[in-house]
Amino acid sequence: MQTAPDDDVLQEVLAAETRVWKALVAGDAGADRELLAESFLGVYGSGFSDREGHAAQLAEGPVVADFALSEARLLRPAPDLALLAYRARFHRPGTAGADDRYVSSLWQRGPGGWRNLFSQDTPAVPDPLSSRPENPA
Repeated sequence: MQTAPDDDVLQEVLAAETRVWKALVAGDAGADRELLAESFLGVYGSGFSDREGHAAQLAEGPVVADFALSEARLLRPAPDLALLAYRARFHRPGTAGADDRYVSSLWQRGPGGWRNLFSQDTPAVPDPLSSRPENPA
């Protein structure tokens, strides 16, 4: 089997990841569940989640109002695996402040397309070096 170049895989997996975010905006638990592997594991500041737990957060509707993904990069640990890492900026419904996170998601390609095996969110914090003057006195 010939594997797609990494740029193509990055676009495929980023599109799948974007569909997960769109499900969070739409409050669509079915779409969310469909993109996650049965053995999905999520690691978040609030703890661990499985596939059903991830979809259950949508029981009362959307949990994200809008989002933007940036700084995407890809690591290929095996031909049918892709580790996507990126920065997410999003707003939760009814809140004014944005939430920034670095996310890593492990995706596996199978007969039904790409499925998310694992995801971990890390809160983004300001770079302490960026606030230092360029030429300290």
